[in-house]
Amino acid sequence: MKTGKNLDNEFPSVMDGAYKQYKQNLSRYKKAKEIMTKKVFTINPEASMFQAAKIMGEKHIGSLIVTKYQTPVGIVTERDLLTKVLALEKNLKTQTVENVMSYPLVSIDSTTNIKEAAQTMIDKKGRLAVFDSGELVGIITASDLIRSLPQIHETQAKVDDFMTKIIVTTDEKTPINQVAKIMGNQRIGSVIITREEKPTGIFTERDLLTSLLSKDKPLTTQVGEKSSSPLITQPSGISIHQAAITMTLKHIRRLPITKKGQLIGIITARDLVEAYAK
Repeated sequence: MKTGKNLDNEFPSVMDGAYKQYKQNLSRYKKAKEIMTKKVFTINPEASMFQAAKIMGEKHIGSLIVTKYQTPVGIVTERDLLTKVLALEKNLKTQTVENVMSYPLVSIDSTTNIKEAAQTMIDKKGRLAVFDSGELVGIITASDLIRSLPQIHETQAKVDDFMTKIIVTTDEKTPINQVAKIMGNQRIGSVIITREEKPTGIFTERDLLTSLLSKDKPLTTQVGEKSSSPLITQPSGISIHQAAITMTLKHIRRLPITKKGQLIGIITARDLVEAYAK
């Protein structure tokens, strides 16, 4: 009787463990078509960067596929806007998409598994255009990938090993045009906002797009007025998988990391993808 009772107790736990491993293996082999964003917004190369910013801001997206004669030829992103236009103090309304866009497109097949997609994203340093039989069917961003990161060995790595340890901060009274120039010159997507030298919020390239550029508002506004607050943080030592869950639930792409109440780094969705891709 004693042996039978032990078997009864053990059997469910063995089955639970096997099922958990099975689910993890399934997520490891998800295909691009299962995680991609199917709605793809496009723009023509002759359009102005102001038009591009307006579309991205209104749709709350970070990129547009550039098409010519209905053929995808490139991509223009919020980072292109920052580094190639705003940081150089060029006029959004006179700069064309063609002069700013990145090309050729980084593309993958819809049947590519997510591990290969992550490796391609990091190797090619860009969002992924997904094709099926030569037709554009979707796009994969770092955010799309982290929503599907499997809980496997690679994603148990600690964020401390992959986060950026140099944190760029600025006072809440700094004009947004100055902040945008800093972000563009340093090729970063966010700045931590401080009040009396204490972190209170974060200002991102998406904030710039949605709150200002898409509405053609002046960039002389103080950055504190348009920053996201309170600051969402996580402690040092959490795993890549835990960080991915936090970002997904909070709908954010950058997560400041703290230790003993002090900011010690920031990890981005792309950092998480890079950790998984290794």
